[in-house]
Formats: sequence, structure tokens, C-alpha cells
Amino acid sequence: MSTTTWAGATPRRADNVELAPRISEDWLSLIIGLFIFLLALAGIANVDLLGWVVTTSVWNDAGKALGTVSKSYASLGGLGALFATYVALLVVLSAAAVALKSDIKKFALAFTAVFWIAYASWVAGNFANFAAVTPAELQKFGISWSLKLTNEGAYIFALIAGLLIANVFPRFAEAIKDAVRPELYIKIAIVILGGFFAVTAAGKLSLASALLLRGVAAIIEAYLIYWAVVYFVARKWFGFNREWAAPLASGISICGVSAAIATGGAIRARPMIPVLVSSLVVVFAVVEVLVLPFLAQTFLAHEPLVAGAWMGLAIKTDGAAIAGGAITESLILAQNAAEGIKYQPGWILGTAATIKVFIDIFIGIWAFVLGYIWTNHINRTSDKASVREIWERFPKFVIGFLVTFAVGLYLALATPAGIAAKVPAAMGEANTLRVVFFILTFFSIGVLSDFRKLWQDGFGKLAAVYVVSLFGFVIWVGLLISWLFFSGVKPPVVS
Repeated sequence: MSTTTWAGATPRRADNVELAPRISEDWLSLIIGLFIFLLALAGIANVDLLGWVVTTSVWNDAGKALGTVSKSYASLGGLGALFATYVALLVVLSAAAVALKSDIKKFALAFTAVFWIAYASWVAGNFANFAAVTPAELQKFGISWSLKLTNEGAYIFALIAGLLIANVFPRFAEAIKDAVRPELYIKIAIVILGGFFAVTAAGKLSLASALLLRGVAAIIEAYLIYWAVVYFVARKWFGFNREWAAPLASGISICGVSAAIATGGAIRARPMIPVLVSSLVVVFAVVEVLVLPFLAQTFLAHEPLVAGAWMGLAIKTDGAAIAGGAITESLILAQNAAEGIKYQPGWILGTAATIKVFIDIFIGIWAFVLGYIWTNHINRTSDKASVREIWERFPKFVIGFLVTFAVGLYLALATPAGIAAKVPAAMGEANTLRVVFFILTFFSIGVLSDFRKLWQDGFGKLAAVYVVSLFGFVIWVGLLISWLFFSGVKPPVVS
């Protein structure tokens, strides 16, 4: 969740003078997410502005894989919808690149490659032998076996495509880096997710309220334990000084990239420290995404919300955590469906997202606390930490999630029946774009994970701290706390 520039380095003029971006990536994600949400709300007034967005179905006939999210635009056809989605995102995100003072031509070329490779991976992952779940689907497609990943399991294919490019074709990965922005994509997706989760929650408001309260309690308990223990391990077991130990503790225990960067800024650490910690976080987040959802399916299939909370507490970047929640939901829903239990989609992912959003709020507060301690007690300077720093550190896209959630919940519960009935369809169209941003996130996480380059940067000792902390207690404490707060709480069953 860093707020660095588009390509990860500050743009410069020809005379090598740095160009400050007009707006932060954090604010851009809020603006773009709310813009998509408003377009979706037009559907309540019977104006369909997003029906042309591409959607992908499970397939064994490639000609039937793609379609439009609304039948009103069916004449576009699947390929037409895919091209329209590409053009729309290219225009919107190119405008964002201009706001960040990036080279728009480089971005447009890079985004073209990112979009088409990522979406092709998604389509491949929706092949029936990978995604079909129920016996009825197997019969429908005339197949005798399937991996039963569901269509959301196709996120793994986008992740694998990115990993292959990063580690087998590093020059190509470098060429497309201008459009490899997982944190931007996931922030936009989370803003959109607020409205979709609101519609889901409206049907079971008491359950949704319980999840919110449990989520707040869980993250407070978890991270007061996490940070102190990781800081102790880094200082006492591995000999890191405070400048290194604090960003490490925040990156491993709170929320990865953003927490490391926010902490580094709060304590005025050298820029290289949060950068190296952030790189480490991305690598291990990929490992967690590839492993934890399958552990959750194996051991927590009958405690689905424990599994969702665990993804939010254990995986340390927004993109990877929400991705892990999506894969976990697809795997657990598929397994329960095969056993005859059909849980309503959205609750496992919503639990992971809710946990993550509260953690993001916690980052701003924690950065202020550390900034105050460092400037007033450890590295005393004439500068005093001000309350304004809470706002400066606060992740702005969280505001978007809360706004779309509140508006969606109001429209679903407090408006006349004729209006409320249209809200699910409108949020469904927005959610289709949320899926596209998820796909871009998975692919981007993979492209950033060049394991050889990261190892050459010399963070073997940092990795040792991460391994000991993450696999020694963070994952398991997160599982225990998830179990304490969410065990026995089930998603609604589809009637």
C-alpha cells in the first residue's frame, strides 16, 4: 500500500530534476473507485453505464467463455466486451498516470501487455477441467474430472503468469513495470468491494454487525502481540538496531508494504530500509497466497469465517490478503457445495477484507504513535509529532470502502422497495470491474517477485527474521485469534 510514484521511482525531467506527482496513488485509488461506484449507481435510475464490462464464465468451448455483464449490451459479444473493458481502463488509468507525472506512452504500452496477459490467464483458469465444481457442471461440460477450483481459483493462474515473467523473462518484466501496480489496483478494488459487501451484509445485518465488532477486537489483540514479539526477535535474536527493527516489526506484524513505509517515515529511517522490508513482504506474501488458502480448505472448511479472518490476519499486503481471501472462499465454497452445503458467496472474502480495512486504519494510528515516541524520546529533535500526521499516514482508500459500504447499505435497507430491488444488480456490475482489478493485482504481485534479484539485494538476514516470526508465531497466533473470535459463526446458506 505504498504511496510512491507510478513506476516505483520518482519521475524526472530531462535535466534530472525530480517531478513531484500532482496527487498520491492513495488518493487516486479513492477517486477511481468512487467514480466506478457512481457509474454503477446509475443503474438504480435505469441507466446502465457498466453493462458493457466483460465477464468470464466456466467454459470448455472458447467461443462461450466471454460475455457482457448485462444483456442490454449482448450485441457487443464477448470479444467486444473485452476490448471495451480494456479501452475504458486504459483511458482511466492513463489519466491516473498523467496525474502521477509518469510517461503516458510508456504506461499505455505497458498496461496493454499487463491487461491482455493477465486476462488471458484468467480465461485459462476458467477452463472447465480447472473450475467446474458440482457433478451437474461436470455433466454439463461432458468431463469426468476437475480440479474444482471454481472460477475465482483462476486468480492463481494470473499469479503464476506474473511469476513466470518475473523469473524467466526479467527483461520483459522490466519493460512493463510502469503498469505493474498491485497496490493501486487492489485499493481501487477494495473501494468497489465496499458496495458489494454492503448488499451482501444487508440480507443478514446482525451477522454483518457481529463480524465488524469481532474484526476490531481481533486486530487489536493480534497486533499488540505481533509487533512487540517481532521487534524483540529482530533486536535480541538477530541484532538489528531500532532503525531496522521498527519497520521490520511493522511490516511483518501489521500490513506489510504500507506499514513498513509508514513506520520508516514516522521514525525517519533511511529510505532503503522500508524499501528492502517491502520487497521481502511481497515475496513472502506470494508464498502465503500459494499455501495458506489450501491449508484453510483442508483444516477449516467447516469454519469458513475463521478461514477468512485468518487470511486477513496472516497475509501481509492488501493485495495478497484479499487475493488469499478470494481463493480461500472459492476453495471452501466448492468443498462445502460438494458436500451439499451451499454458503452464500461474499462472506469469507468480506471477512478477510473487513479485517484488512481495520488493519489499514490501525496503520495510521500506529505510525503516529511511533512518530511521537521516536521524535520525543529516542531520536529527539526540534520537530514534534503532530496530530496531523494521523491524517497524513491514514490510507485514504479506506475512506472509499467505508463510503461505498455505507451508501450501499443505506440504499439496500432504507429506500423504497422499488429502488432497493435494483441495488444488487447495480453493485453486481461494479463488482465485475472489481474482479478485473483483482486479476491485475494477482498478475502484478507475480511480476514484482523476482526472487533472484531480491536475494542479490542482500536481505538474507531480513528473510531469516521474517521466516522465524511469520512461521514461528504470526501465522499461528493469527489462526488462534481467528478461531477465538469467529469459530461457530457461519455464512448464510443459499436457500
